[in-house]
Amino acid sequence: MSENLQRPAEARTVSVVELAQELIRCPSRAGIDDYGPVLSVLEDWLAARDLPHRRLTDDEGALVGLLVEIPGGRTGPWWTLDACVDTAPYGDESAWSFPPASGDIVDGWLLGRGSSDSKLAAAMFCHIAADLLPRAADLHGGLAVLLDVDEHTGGFGGARAYLADEAAARPAGVMIGYPGLDEVVVGGRGLWRASLAVHAPSGHSGSSKTVVGAISRAAHLVRLLDAADLPGVDGASAFPLPPKLSITSFHGGQGFSVTPDRCDLNIDVRTTPAFDAHDAETLVRKAVAELDAELPAPTPTEVTPIATWPPFRLAEDEQPAAALLNAAADAGLAVRPKTAGPSNIGNLLAGEGIRATAGFGVPYEGLHGIDERAHLAELPAVYAVYQRAVLGLLGD
Repeated sequence: MSENLQRPAEARTVSVVELAQELIRCPSRAGIDDYGPVLSVLEDWLAARDLPHRRLTDDEGALVGLLVEIPGGRTGPWWTLDACVDTAPYGDESAWSFPPASGDIVDGWLLGRGSSDSKLAAAMFCHIAADLLPRAADLHGGLAVLLDVDEHTGGFGGARAYLADEAAARPAGVMIGYPGLDEVVVGGRGLWRASLAVHAPSGHSGSSKTVVGAISRAAHLVRLLDAADLPGVDGASAFPLPPKLSITSFHGGQGFSVTPDRCDLNIDVRTTPAFDAHDAETLVRKAVAELDAELPAPTPTEVTPIATWPPFRLAEDEQPAAALLNAAADAGLAVRPKTAGPSNIGNLLAGEGIRATAGFGVPYEGLHGIDERAHLAELPAVYAVYQRAVLGLLGD
């Protein structure tokens, strides 16, 4: 066994925290900050340790991530560790009790935006790659570490660039470094999203002529959608969550004196194996047809699908879920598998036929909110679990 792998996890994680602090002190808010500086921190760290890596770019040539690749000396599947290094925005900075780009450690907490989601995981995965490099010849298959950006925009540019990269080995599975010590996320609801344009004749709000405006028609459509009959949990599919429909945006009109001729809605339907994207679109179009029949308008209501992701769920004995759950159990941690209500990058991977876990890490607070922080006492155990899981998958 290499010298790196013999070190106590407690000693190894000192360096993990130092790298994470440097990353947190590089603001990388999705859609706001330049991603170059935070990726440069990682490039410099990887280059200093002779870890093989390369840049990933999108179709327009923008830098959207780094890919570390460690091929084993024996045949076998590739596995990927993934952590994003872009973050949510800060929100109201005056509400924070410390600077959002702090990176300081106070009372055992690593402070700052990205500490929990997911710069600490990125630092941890880089170190695991460094641990494995000296003994790569003994490993089966290979390990990739994806350090991506454009995750918090929902565009997943880094992950998409990785999947589209013909030079990259296609992974048999991916472990995504979202935080949370009690659960390994092994599944998530899918989604079907669409924008709806509701039309009506415009008119003066003070006119004696009665006009059913677009906002009133859209409000009726919302009532129809809210009353739509969605199925419950399907015991036959073993998927533990029901579908869910939400209206997430409603815009129309301007001022006071004009009844508007258009109102735009966004709809988000969370799907399951028993109620998929086709079912979601059918339900919405049925409600739209009912609206147009009950409250006719010169222009039919328009439905424009925006995005579709499938639901996914791994069984506890499927890889890489089994490796992560077993490694946690071996470490004495009581960790349960979870199917998440919100979608995540695992849905994108599921659409490509790639199995994924999407969460196991240190305890956290303030994720996407104020005073984001990650608890460091559990980091050595989390590090050891991921290292053990990776070694198991690579046949060591």
